[in-house]
This record gives sequence, C-alpha cells and structure tokens, in this order.
Amino acid sequence: MAIPIARVILYVKDIPTVARFYQTHFGMTPLTSTEDGWQELMGEAGSCQIALHRASARQTSGTAVKIVFGIADVRQFVEERAAAGLKFGRIHEPGTFMFANAKDPAGNSIQISSRGLMVCR
Repeated sequence: MAIPIARVILYVKDIPTVARFYQTHFGMTPLTSTEDGWQELMGEAGSCQIALHRASARQTSGTAVKIVFGIADVRQFVEERAAAGLKFGRIHEPGTFMFANAKDPAGNSIQISSRGLMVCR
C-alpha cells in the first residue's frame, strides 16, 4: 500500500515572499496559521501541501527540502519500519501532532507526521 505524501517542507528565509510566489504563479491558497515561522499552502483539493518553514543557518547550508509522509499512528509506524531496517530519530510531540525524521539512502531528509491528520491513539 502506498503512503500519501502529506506535504513538502521548504526551508526559506523570507516566508511572505515565497508564499506570494506560490500563490501568484501556482494558484496555491495559504492556510490559516498561528505558528511563527510556518505557513502552509494548499493546491487543489486532495493535492500535496507546501509548507514554508523559517530556515535556521544550519538548514540553509545543506538540503532545503523535506518530504513528509502523512501517518496517523507515528509510534506504530516507527516500530514497524525499525523492524524492516529504517531507523527514525526520536518522536517529537510539539502539541496536537507527532513527527519523526529519517534520511533516505541518498541522505535526503524525510519525515513522518500526523500533523493535519485525525490521530487515533
């Protein structure tokens, strides 16, 4: 079973400018956010979101993209994938969602996250 890509995170220095670019050129709509340094943009219904995240100096020195897979039960997925050889870092719980990070074989950042999904615990 394929797991849907929930969003792609772009680490940027100037969120408003990049948000306007995607709104102007690709018709994306900004979603309401109360988080400083974070803006999600939605394409057509059912399409993948782009999330703009304020970049730190460390994040601008390497890769600036992270693919995020939508997973309702992050803990269970981490355990299942560990048994299959994929190691995630610690599980983060910043509030109403959970996420964990890993790298693909080429060293690209990936994340699993319940952000924006109905989480059944």
